[in-house]
Amino acid sequence: MSKQQILDRPTIEGNVKWFVIVNPIAGSGKGLDDYPLISKLLRDNNIRCEAVFTEHKCHATELTVSAIEAGYRHIIVVGGDGTLHEVVNGVFIQKYVPTTEITIAVIAIGTGNDWIRMYGIPRHYSEAIRAIREGYTFLQDVAEVEYEESMYRQKRHMANVAGLGFDAAVIKRLQHAKLKGRFGRGIYLWCVLRSYFKHKATGVKIWVDDKLIFNNLIFSIAIGVCKYNGGGMQQLPSAIADDGLLDITLIKPLHWWHVLFRLHRLYNGTIYSIGHVLHAQGSKIRIESSPETQLEVDGEALGVTPVEFRVLHRDVRVVVNRSFLKRLRKQSNK
Repeated sequence: MSKQQILDRPTIEGNVKWFVIVNPIAGSGKGLDDYPLISKLLRDNNIRCEAVFTEHKCHATELTVSAIEAGYRHIIVVGGDGTLHEVVNGVFIQKYVPTTEITIAVIAIGTGNDWIRMYGIPRHYSEAIRAIREGYTFLQDVAEVEYEESMYRQKRHMANVAGLGFDAAVIKRLQHAKLKGRFGRGIYLWCVLRSYFKHKATGVKIWVDDKLIFNNLIFSIAIGVCKYNGGGMQQLPSAIADDGLLDITLIKPLHWWHVLFRLHRLYNGTIYSIGHVLHAQGSKIRIESSPETQLEVDGEALGVTPVEFRVLHRDVRVVVNRSFLKRLRKQSNK
């Protein structure tokens, strides 16, 4: 991590105008209900902005491209990890300016809100807006993801964590539940339990930097730039968001009692002490499976294997909490 990344000074000028993308259905409708309060807090903090509400899936991507074309270089996401995913993809789709010239901030109102955990961004609206006003930013890595969908190769960009196997099965079931109007924290746990007893291990081959590291049955796989997924789980506790490497966690088939008695290790950063769990790092990861297995990226169910991940080093600028940079400074001085 370079010293430039951890300088204790703001990098955003105070007179910029932000483009605010609001997902009205994020957080079971909190996007719509809470935006009047968020708007007032933005005004109270002298943050000039223009707000637009998303109307359909992938609309945030379209709005991001249009905003950048119109001259905006600072975007606030009012939503969850899925909305952030769409905005990041819009940043990479547009061809008007380098991606590092766009700054993204997040006011989290989603269900999981895992990306903000990496950077210490509070969920409380006033504190998240304070971080935007202070203007401390960080250049994080992004992963370019290629996968199969409807017999065609597709490409997305990932800001946080992707999953295959059990992780993806949970997300697919969760999205299906949301389409039926089921929301709330309890629905995620219900999807986890239903998916666990229906999911079967899959035979996979995994290459990291063109070296075959695994060829066996696998229960679940997590690949990420950041640490957190699943509403606060640390499936990738060693991940550093700007080291030019992707972390991969492999969970081999395990019985339900292993999950029950070791569940706390998924949350406290000690997952690699479990015997069924393997860890690797690399700038490029390829996964093949038989039969094909589902992929989810940043909490969005996408296509299937084969999939490839390639890191793009420090390719998007994000607003972080000042405490995050202080922590990095302490670590670098040790």
